[in-house]
Amino acid sequence: MSINRFRGSATGRNRCVEHAGIVYAVATAPGDDIKVQTRDTLAHLDESLKMAGSDKTRILQAQIFLADMAEKSLMDEVWNDWIGPDWQNWPQRACVGAPLAPATLVEIILTAMKKD
Repeated sequence: MSINRFRGSATGRNRCVEHAGIVYAVATAPGDDIKVQTRDTLAHLDESLKMAGSDKTRILQAQIFLADMAEKSLMDEVWNDWIGPDWQNWPQRACVGAPLAPATLVEIILTAMKKD
């Protein structure tokens, strides 16, 4: 089976990778606050999923890393609006506090199924 890699702008990692119908994607985004960064990060992930033949309704797992866990409720507002109200489209999700690169408030990793 082949591995399909989709190049991003960061050196040393791809924007997303697809293998055997599974899509792996990661994103961050610039911005001055957690809501802006989360919204833009999710928009990047939408693009990555689309280029690999998937979408947010096919996400199996999400890992969210926050520089400040006190901002989790603000991130959740944006996440919940983006993921939508249908619980059947919600992934398994973990959110943890972690030291991130300077000026990065949120980093999101997704694992999704490719569309049939």
